[in-house]
Amino acid sequence: MISEADVKRQDNLSKIKHTIIVLSGKGGVGKSTVTANLAMSLAMKNLKVGVMDVDIHGPNMPKMLGVEDEQIIAEDNKLIPVTAPNNLKVMSMAFLLPDKDIPIAWRGPVKMGALRQFAEDVQWGSLDYLIIDMPPGTGDEALSIIQLFPKADGFVIVTTPQDVALLDSRKSLVFAAQANMPIIGVIENMSGFICPHCNEKVDIFGAGGGKNMAESMEVQFLGAIPLEPGVVKSGDAGTPVVLGSPDSPVAKAFGEIVEKVIKTVEHR
Repeated sequence: MISEADVKRQDNLSKIKHTIIVLSGKGGVGKSTVTANLAMSLAMKNLKVGVMDVDIHGPNMPKMLGVEDEQIIAEDNKLIPVTAPNNLKVMSMAFLLPDKDIPIAWRGPVKMGALRQFAEDVQWGSLDYLIIDMPPGTGDEALSIIQLFPKADGFVIVTTPQDVALLDSRKSLVFAAQANMPIIGVIENMSGFICPHCNEKVDIFGAGGGKNMAESMEVQFLGAIPLEPGVVKSGDAGTPVVLGSPDSPVAKAFGEIVEKVIKTVEHR
């Protein structure tokens, strides 16, 4: 039997065409950077895009999208997302904290309540894509999001070429299969460092591991994103690299990845 809360959530999310969940097996692989640039790339195509930052303990999306000083307002018992460049809608726990330095020490049930509020009480309106930025791992938040978005289009798994990252990413792929959630594909981040002086590529963390893992697990490899100093600067400045440096190798890599994501999701 469908509960009243389920009906409320389904009604609130009914105008969202596609939902993509960005997940990583471990922290430090650039998952939030990928989310910010993936969402902005879609928005730059004149698509209606929203970002739901559900990394409760480390909500970085407002900083990366240049809206960290904005505040949430409420209208008709609904929370109104903050608007970033290109009309990108953003919701994050960071907007609800009185001080950005305050840590959130919550157990599972309280976090589940916050995620449910993001799905039920945020006025997302009509969206072509909702991109959900997850915390690393396959814990409470990942399980809760699957329950709240059972018809999501699938996971985008972010990894680096290192064996330790690939080990955890394999677990994420198995987790998705166990949850009967489709996998859109794998992105290999930090795939070689491009020197800003000579443009030579150096494989600091290795290269090709993400592609090999995707092939061995029989899932789509979306692409490799090189490591550039400009990515760090753009993230700290609140301007995703695809917006601030559209001709950079990283931006071009994201452009190819987004085309694959759109083709995969629309085909399904």
